Amino acid sequence: MTVSSAPESLTITAERRAVSSAQGAAPDKDWVIVTRGVTRQYEMGGEIVRALRGVDLAVRRNEYVAIMGPSGSGKSTLMNLIGCLDTPSSGEYWLNGQQVSKMSDDALAHVRNKEIGFVFQTFNLLPRATALQNVELPLVYAGISSTERKRRATQALERVQLGERMLHKPNELSGGQRQRVAIARALVNEPSILLADEPTGNLDSQTSEEIMRVFEGLASQGQTVIMVTHESEIAAHARRVVVLRDGVIASDDSGDVFRSRLHQGR
Repeated sequence: MTVSSAPESLTITAERRAVSSAQGAAPDKDWVIVTRGVTRQYEMGGEIVRALRGVDLAVRRNEYVAIMGPSGSGKSTLMNLIGCLDTPSSGEYWLNGQQVSKMSDDALAHVRNKEIGFVFQTFNLLPRATALQNVELPLVYAGISSTERKRRATQALERVQLGERMLHKPNELSGGQRQRVAIARALVNEPSILLADEPTGNLDSQTSEEIMRVFEGLASQGQTVIMVTHESEIAAHARRVVVLRDGVIASDDSGDVFRSRLHQGR
C-alpha cells in the first residue's frame, strides 16, 4: 500500500488493523468489506491460474472506491468475490459483518440479493417494460406488494434524477438514461454495496461523465460504491483508488493522490 500523507497514513493503519485481526474475528461494524489473505486459483487448459495471490482489503461503510488494473490483474476475479458470485480458494471475506467466504451456495445467493446491487456495462433492461417496471423487477421476485414496489421504484428513479422519465421504455431513452435506470434497479433493494462493473463501457465520454456524477451524488448521500474499471480517467472520480497487478494490490491511494499522479503522468 502506498502512504503519501499523515491523514492517509492513519486511514491505512486503520485498514491494516481491520485486515490483520485474528483469523475468524468479525471486523468492526464500520467496515462493510474486509478480505484477509484472499486467494483464487482455477484450472485452465491443464494449468493452474492464480488470479488472486493474497488480497487484504478493507472498505468502510459509505466509501466510494474504484478497483482498477490491466487485463489479467485479477480485478474481475476480485469483483466476483466481492459480489458473492464466487468464493475464494483460501482466506476470508467479510461482508457487512458476515463471513460469506464459508457460506453455502444458497446462503451466498441470499446475501447477494440482499446486500449487493449490480450495475453492468450492458444495461440488461426489458425492452417492452417502462423504466418504472424495469426498476420494480427485483421487488417482484422478492414478493413485495404492488403499491410498495411502485413507491420504492419511484424513489430509486428519483435518486438518479430520472423521475420524469419513469414511464418511458428503453428505446425512448438515451444511453445515459438507460444506465441510470439500471442504477436505480440496483438501488431499489437498498443494498449495502453498489457494485459497478465497467459502468461506462458502452457510453461516450460525455455520457460517461454524466454517469460518474450520478455515482458521486449517490456516494455523497452515503451509498457505498465499488466501481471496477480499467480506465484511469474513470477511476479518478472515486474517493479512493485500489490498483491490482498480478493478483495483488499494487497501490491503494486516496482519489486526490491518484488524480495528482495521473495529472503528472500526462
